[in-house]
Amino acid sequence: MNAAYWIGRQIRLRHGHRSLPALACALLLSCAAVLAQPAAPAKAGKLHIYFIDVEGGQSTLFVTPDHHSLLIDTGWPAHNGRDADRIVAAAKRAGLRRIDYVLLTHYHVDHTGGVPNLVARIAVGTFIDHGPNRQTSDPTTEHVYEAYQKVLATGKYHHILAHPGMVLPVQGMHVEVLTSDGKFIAKPLPGAGQPNPYCKVSEVRPPDQTENARSNGVLITFGKLRILDLGDLTWDKEMDMMCPDNRIGHVDLLVVSHHGWYQSSSPALVDAVAPRVAIMDNGATKGGSIPTVKTIRAIPGLAAEYQLHYSNEAGPLNPPAEYLANLQGPDTGNFLEVTASRSGNMSVYNPRTGQAQTYAESSNP
Repeated sequence: MNAAYWIGRQIRLRHGHRSLPALACALLLSCAAVLAQPAAPAKAGKLHIYFIDVEGGQSTLFVTPDHHSLLIDTGWPAHNGRDADRIVAAAKRAGLRRIDYVLLTHYHVDHTGGVPNLVARIAVGTFIDHGPNRQTSDPTTEHVYEAYQKVLATGKYHHILAHPGMVLPVQGMHVEVLTSDGKFIAKPLPGAGQPNPYCKVSEVRPPDQTENARSNGVLITFGKLRILDLGDLTWDKEMDMMCPDNRIGHVDLLVVSHHGWYQSSSPALVDAVAPRVAIMDNGATKGGSIPTVKTIRAIPGLAAEYQLHYSNEAGPLNPPAEYLANLQGPDTGNFLEVTASRSGNMSVYNPRTGQAQTYAESSNP
């Protein structure tokens, strides 16, 4: 129904069947009134990101202003569905009854193991993965992959096979696949491509042979805000993608790869992308390696470093308590929540302290 028809219909309802000149006059006055009204402003909603505590696994939920959603990884399968329960709690906090897309970075148990528990608790629309399991020699990984395949075989879910350069169909934000199944984008992203000086200070390591190197990694853009999550992508793959030229450019928020383990987070990656805020999804006894904690803290221009847990290994090198979702002691399952605007302004809320800290708008074009 177009505007002219609608206005004419309203005139006939209000004024009855008048003469043509009177009707034309009323039509002109109604059109003028419509045109005089100010245009509706663009919707200025926020992006919400929930860093869910799955005890050293990964599960991060992105919710757009219109409640479109992307979950990256599902945590562990054990503990009576603990991780799936925590994901569902975050989804309810965000006002969701279903999760539109679930992106599985790779098939290790701390990332994909929670799939069967998740679908038993909340509706899911589409699963995204990198293709077949490549670490068939590991029984645990093979079991996790087979359990995931059984979920897909029910026919209840859509399925997308990721590849580098693909833009995922998540509404309300731009999600581009940078790495998948051991491959990565062939060309720099717009605005990137400059020589990477941090390659010279990053040691060369042998190729990783596990599923970690196959990780789906994405760049999420929301207005000017840029968020990088590369799953458990390993040091050697980081250098392949980032050297000699920086193919990604700068980001605002870095999800620290591989839970802050020493196998990832080369200076060639983390220093080159130069995030304003870094969040590490480590556990008390998993991730948070001393060398990685030091590397992250030394990123040029970094304003804040958050961790989901106090790292027992890092000890006194942990960030101050206000930057920790969970302190030493019994499991409390606290999450971190980032609220971001399209300008790049973002706030990190720590429910344990009840405090939020805001970080200035992005300088990204």
